Amino acid sequence: MAISGRSTLVVHGRLAMREGRLAAARDRRHGLQVMSFEQAAVRLAGGFVRPIDDESLSAAIQAVLPATPMGELESIKSLPGMIDAAAGTLHKAWRAGMDLAARAVDHPRLEAIARLEAAVLDQLPAGMMRPVDIVAAATGRVSHAPAIIGPMEIIGLTELSPCWRPLLRALTAQIPVQWTAGPRSVPAWLEGTGVAVSRAPAQTPEISAVSAATAYHEAIEAMRWARRLLASGVSPSEIAIATTSPAEYDDHFLALRADANIDLHFVHGVRTVTTREGQAAAALADIVVRGLSQSRLRRLAALCRDTGPFEVLPEGWLRVLPADAPLSTTGAWNRLLARLTPEDWPGGTDHAAALRTAVETLAKGPDAASEIGDVFLKGRALAIWRKALLAGAAASIDATLQTLKLDDGLEACVSVAWMPASALAASPRRFIRLLGLNSSRWPRGLAEDRLIPDHIIPTSVLDPLPVNLADRRDFETILATTAAEVVLSRARRDSDGRLLGRSPLLAGHGDETYLRRNATPVHAFSETDRLMARPQEFAADPQSIGAQGCWRDWRQSQITPHDGLVRADHPLVLAILGRTQSASSLRRLLRNPLSFVWVYAFGWREPHSTAEPLVLDALGTGDLVHTVLDRALRDLEAGDGLASAGAETVEAAVARAAQAVAIDWESERPLPPAVIWGRSLEDARVMAGRALSYGDDILPGARAYGEVPFGGSAPKSDAKTPWDTCTPVTIPDTGFNIAGYIDRLDISGDGKRALVRDYKTGRPPRGDIRLNGGRELQRCLYAFAVKALLGDDVAISASLLYPREPIDLQLDDPEAVLAEITGYLSAARTSLAGGAALQGPDTGGDYDDLAFALPANASATYYKRKMAAATERLGEVAQVWEVE
Repeated sequence: MAISGRSTLVVHGRLAMREGRLAAARDRRHGLQVMSFEQAAVRLAGGFVRPIDDESLSAAIQAVLPATPMGELESIKSLPGMIDAAAGTLHKAWRAGMDLAARAVDHPRLEAIARLEAAVLDQLPAGMMRPVDIVAAATGRVSHAPAIIGPMEIIGLTELSPCWRPLLRALTAQIPVQWTAGPRSVPAWLEGTGVAVSRAPAQTPEISAVSAATAYHEAIEAMRWARRLLASGVSPSEIAIATTSPAEYDDHFLALRADANIDLHFVHGVRTVTTREGQAAAALADIVVRGLSQSRLRRLAALCRDTGPFEVLPEGWLRVLPADAPLSTTGAWNRLLARLTPEDWPGGTDHAAALRTAVETLAKGPDAASEIGDVFLKGRALAIWRKALLAGAAASIDATLQTLKLDDGLEACVSVAWMPASALAASPRRFIRLLGLNSSRWPRGLAEDRLIPDHIIPTSVLDPLPVNLADRRDFETILATTAAEVVLSRARRDSDGRLLGRSPLLAGHGDETYLRRNATPVHAFSETDRLMARPQEFAADPQSIGAQGCWRDWRQSQITPHDGLVRADHPLVLAILGRTQSASSLRRLLRNPLSFVWVYAFGWREPHSTAEPLVLDALGTGDLVHTVLDRALRDLEAGDGLASAGAETVEAAVARAAQAVAIDWESERPLPPAVIWGRSLEDARVMAGRALSYGDDILPGARAYGEVPFGGSAPKSDAKTPWDTCTPVTIPDTGFNIAGYIDRLDISGDGKRALVRDYKTGRPPRGDIRLNGGRELQRCLYAFAVKALLGDDVAISASLLYPREPIDLQLDDPEAVLAEITGYLSAARTSLAGGAALQGPDTGGDYDDLAFALPANASATYYKRKMAAATERLGEVAQVWEVE
């Protein structure tokens, strides 16, 4: 039969409220109100009275703080964290029932806080009151308590803030008030108030103590313990895991929850950045705080594709952005948008205006954070953004977002709960596991207020319910209210490996069980945990079989399928051998056949970072010099030509080219800091000038060409070429067609002589080289291509020019070298088609961009172990490695 009549149950915390309402519904207690004491006071005060919530307080402080004189706090009031610190101080003073205005004369710091309090109260709505004002209003209407509140039962509390105690005393004259303590401690001030105290004997659970390796290991053992209880038939609503400061464990439990597929409810909420909406806000915060770049915009566009300016952009619009361009300045974005044509956009419609609007909005920075959030976010993500702006300064919104919490969406009353110890003390469960019982962590140390230190107002006065005493009281309460089992857990070391001490609360609870990190669990919490605990079962898993087989093969000196052996005439291998090659791909085929297959058959590439480097690497320096050379050469040839140009003319052309290239690079590539970038440009200008001025073999009436395409390569500019670029070039007796770009080609006026030059921006070799172990194929292959395209009657000379010295290394007999290369390439083709995709001398080296796919420290271990067998298997191909 249902129980009717108005009554009130006062509890502490959201979990206790949920469980109280569920219990009332099951018992059909119609008319029972489940609320906190603050909510009961507000209801009795009536009208439009409401308490000051955290968001409203933060918003008010943010609004009034700039204009409020703060005395000795003036210099720090604009720093990140000031709003949070001020809100915490005001809450403490209000809960303690302190009159800040009356104590303002005691100290200049109190005068500043009182001035801030007055400004905040003026900023807040009229119905939003401090606890002392709510108590005053409620006390004036206390005669209505029988109708509004009815009989009151306070359960699960071990203390009540001083600000609410006068109202509790006043209520006892109007309604029956019962403090249901059960086995909990009862505050001494209740004596003589008229509040009936109900006690009960303490529970006698089975208590055990354990020590784990680290906090992460503690979390793992807690999940195993929870799974064991669930498997034994214990209801999830009877299981709880708790600690004083859950933040240290939150990330661990979030990951383990997904792996275990257990509904683990975070009573205190999950961090906003663990949700998609939180990530959208974090992506926007990254741009607002650190500035706009391509990588940051891509992240934001992926998370906010259906909001703001991104909503009108077509599918696949990100393809219009150059892959390597950092686009870290507004000028770079403007230059990019000015170059784009309607044909560059998917669908052929120009959307540059919409993208420009987005870029201009994002470039406004922290001062326009509110406006930027309104433009790019919506729904829950926008709510998170606005909450973060209330909680801290816009300049540090990225840090503020890390601290915000959201409900995880699980129902607390039917889930295993992970919570702070204070919430568990107010809402007990039958099976409990307490984590973090280390010294200085449980109980936590007593800390002074950030704005009102102990020498101004004693901490015991400002905070009469200090955290260290609360932690001890919560521990005692949990032990006294748990019916079945309590496991006390601590970590032996922190994440840095330092030893941690035991909490003094563990004294008297017996010897602890030492849990080894690699011990076999009695009950695994997930499939991964189960397989790791059962080596025999894991050994039968196909993944394990493959991994163990690979590991064994890597440890052997013989060549195995895990080292690159494939079946002969594999269709994919034959397909990549049949493609048009370049000098770079043929070099890779000769010196690293395994990498050749990875790159051209699997399509593996080293990811390019858009982060700005400290200095340009060797490849970047080479690209810069080559680009300046090509642009300067085209400039000179558009005039009277390089052959007739003087030193001043060459220098001027190089300067113009360097300036133009710098503008393009600043829009398209990640660059080092300005000082280093300026030095890199100067070095490139000097090397380009030396390369163009180097004239040991001036051809009469010569015409010079740069970056000359051949074999089907697309021209890089509209400059005239000496041949049809689509004409195929085939290396005789190898089956390879080649294509590429010749750095520089000079053809004499009579067309009888040609000079092929390949520029090298590194250091020159100590002596003369021909193939350099297969590294230098360009001179010979490019000379052959020029002869094939211009005719056999043209005399060809080929060289490597090192403008840094400068040194020019001539190839003495290109035809003889070509014949030698032909033999090696033919052997390499036969070997790879036969299934030998093996390592070579470049495997695992400093410049092997795919070394991540090899065993760790491959150059010192794996390479040396396999090299003899690989050399024998490759046969004639390996001979090129010894050629000078």
